[in-house]
Amino acid sequence: VAGLEPAALILVVRSEFALFTIHCELKDAFPDLRIAAVLADVGDACRMRHVFMKHRPHVVVHAAAHKHVPLIEDNPTECVTNNVLATNVFGTLAGEFGAEAFVLISTDKAVRPTSLMGASKRVTEIVIQALNQRYATRYVAVRFGNVIGSAGSVIPIFLQQIREGGPITVTHPGMVRYFMTIPEASELVLEGATMGRGGEIFVLDMGEPVRIVDLARDLI
Repeated sequence: VAGLEPAALILVVRSEFALFTIHCELKDAFPDLRIAAVLADVGDACRMRHVFMKHRPHVVVHAAAHKHVPLIEDNPTECVTNNVLATNVFGTLAGEFGAEAFVLISTDKAVRPTSLMGASKRVTEIVIQALNQRYATRYVAVRFGNVIGSAGSVIPIFLQQIREGGPITVTHPGMVRYFMTIPEASELVLEGATMGRGGEIFVLDMGEPVRIVDLARDLI
């Protein structure tokens, strides 16, 4: 987004360290870009109403979600609160304040979900499709596979386990995942914001799925 020279970029993050890190990185890379670093939870309706009133964003990219499958199975209420309820709050405000587009980052795990994480993201897709019926804002979702090198993704975890001498932990030997690069993921988000008329779910053609156990062996 920064590379496309927006009038302003508003970063809304509830992790102070993550916000500090990305803000510093972007200031160094794009010194002329106006950046607002907002420490906030998108599920906090009062705080987010103030943010929307102040900044009036044209395009909202919603990437805030809990995504680690085993952790979420042990913390279901936090998963639903963050993935589903916060999206409803955030998406509703985007509609109320007349944002042109609202892009939800979803997952291929939302297809016939077998985990709470996947189920929560499928519900979230339904939430934004419902909001699309209520507001003039164009609400779209983009489904990702595993984004190589993203925070908490499987490859950095496996590499760390290898550096520590193992073992590598594979949740289930039959598990398969699709993989994509960070630039591919970013382009999918922006294309979704541009192409979407409202209510669509976009999926990148990611080729053939990879067995996680084979990936682990290749990395070793």
